[in-house]
Amino acid sequence: MQRPCNAKIVATLGPASADRVTIEALVRAGTDVFRLNFSHGTHADHQQRLELIRAVEADIGRPIGVLLDLQGPKLRVGTFAGGPVQLVEGAAFRLDLDRTTPGDATRVPMPHPEIFAALQPGADLLLDDGRLRLRVERSGADFAETRVIAGGLLSDRKGVNVPGVVLPLSALTVKDRADLDFGLTLGIDWIALSFVQRAADITEVKAIVQGRAGIVAKLEKPAAIDSLDAILAETDAVMVARGDLGVEMPAEQVPAIQKRIVRACRKLGKPVIVATQMLESMVGAPVPTRAEASDVATAIYDGADAVMLSAESASGRFPVQSVAMMDRIIAQTEADPHYRDAIDASHTQPAANTADAIGWAARSVAGLLDVAAMVAYTSSGSSALRMARERPRASILGMTPSRSTARRLALVWGVTPVLCKDVMNVSDMTELAVDTAVKLGFAQPGQTLVIAAGMPFGTAGTTNLLRIAQID
Repeated sequence: MQRPCNAKIVATLGPASADRVTIEALVRAGTDVFRLNFSHGTHADHQQRLELIRAVEADIGRPIGVLLDLQGPKLRVGTFAGGPVQLVEGAAFRLDLDRTTPGDATRVPMPHPEIFAALQPGADLLLDDGRLRLRVERSGADFAETRVIAGGLLSDRKGVNVPGVVLPLSALTVKDRADLDFGLTLGIDWIALSFVQRAADITEVKAIVQGRAGIVAKLEKPAAIDSLDAILAETDAVMVARGDLGVEMPAEQVPAIQKRIVRACRKLGKPVIVATQMLESMVGAPVPTRAEASDVATAIYDGADAVMLSAESASGRFPVQSVAMMDRIIAQTEADPHYRDAIDASHTQPAANTADAIGWAARSVAGLLDVAAMVAYTSSGSSALRMARERPRASILGMTPSRSTARRLALVWGVTPVLCKDVMNVSDMTELAVDTAVKLGFAQPGQTLVIAAGMPFGTAGTTNLLRIAQID
């Protein structure tokens, strides 16, 4: 079962979608990659869901990617002695490390010495997803005296955001390390790293993963945007996590930042996922708002590799309908004549290296000869990524002898991943590409294929061959 759309769908699994029947329905509705959110659920829960995904994958015959989303460090206030308190605008409020004394209307414990170490007078603290705002007037190694700028009700263990401050925290907690190790033993395809602030956060995870999965940097902190180029150079893919980004930055800035990130990823040829609240109203309603449909379409017009559903598919009342709706929005958008105009207008020149030159040449040949399909024969996925970077009009077959590579390519724009046998020479590769394209319905006799590969075969990252094949 092949997907007709270029942009891909990432669907989060949860209580509303954890059974075999629903998972298969989600795949048939358009899901390409499943997200396992390790902020919730046990290892046993996630293992069972992964096993069901693999069983559905075997039945349907299409590689399906799985993304493990690590929780990351969660910064929270402590508890209150008498329940929620009302913070009044203009009032003083203290945060400290005294965990033994519950909070009240004048103070609360905040068990995160890293935050106090980074605070300076004038810095803001956002509580409860930005609903409350405190401004630091004085701070030390174990306390911060603040003034309430925006008040409201504050209850136990609400989240804390520190916009504009790079915190001396690793993006990996003890829990994350255990979750990561567990996921790698299961054969996870992608690892999403939360709370990325700097390129070194990606480097730390890559040293543990050692190529066993692709790394997705979740961009949800202003510090990450300030270090965008360095992070993109280090990561394998990116997620625009608009939830926390919209808390720590003014909401009106998020659309421009989203576009900036998508453009930067497209220029480098790295997959980019646009996430958070895309069809939020479908958590409880069978149809989205018109604004939500436009939001999804905007990401598609910009050329994002994938769009993601969170609560809509994990805990909402209409998980399958949410995926089906997103699939219809993608299909309708990509059928719009202006879609291709927008994609072509936003195309950037490739880098001056062999792999990008082959990708650029393949796109040029495909446009000039009106080819039936483009084929990337790849062991690591690199050849397919270089083709996808060019956002060609023709479909891309990502043919690989590696099952893990095929699953990772399920995230990439325009690529239909195909698991195939090893080839020994160019003649075998061409014959296999032609037979596969015809068998899957991408081409027929008399048409032309453009094939890219790396030689010697089986060597990762060596895209250096372009071949034009006529189908007899």
